[in-house]
Amino acid sequence: MAKVLVPLADGFEEIEAMAIIDVLNRAGNEVVVAGLFDNEVEGANSGLKVLVNTLLNEVDTEEFDMIVLPGGLPGAEHLAKSELVQDMIKKMNEKGKMVGAICAAPWALKEAGVLEGKKHTNYPGFEEKTGVEGYIADQKVVIDGNVVTSRGPGTAICFALEIVRKLNGEETYKQLKEGLLAEYC
Repeated sequence: MAKVLVPLADGFEEIEAMAIIDVLNRAGNEVVVAGLFDNEVEGANSGLKVLVNTLLNEVDTEEFDMIVLPGGLPGAEHLAKSELVQDMIKKMNEKGKMVGAICAAPWALKEAGVLEGKKHTNYPGFEEKTGVEGYIADQKVVIDGNVVTSRGPGTAICFALEIVRKLNGEETYKQLKEGLLAEYC
């Protein structure tokens, strides 16, 4: 199974982060959730606080098959402006490893140069941050090579399932989709 890095910064979108973490774990992947600034990270909407076991500066991207960024504000902005996050995204992309982002977080992919020449989607209205070129407004999930993007909280399970399809194959994808009652994906 794959090893996936999910960085969290204060102001992350709770639905997106939890859907990514849960669905990827259900597929049998090893998901490492790392705090950008602290081991206690607060969500954007509910005041939910998540305790993480590690900090982002303590992980080695060489160990991971993918990095997935949840959106939310100001969480996505923290990720987009972090030199550490930019460096990690660039290194993984250069090695052909998968990179993913949802909602406002494709902004971080744009900052790292990953969206150049790629089709992508994001939360409506964030095209000024991610780039109008290649932006697709009417798809829940857009996959272009090693880059996977999605629109927002309502598409989070579909996003995570598409990542499972890429990392774990069609059979695992179908089983999870059926078990989660996610026929809408």
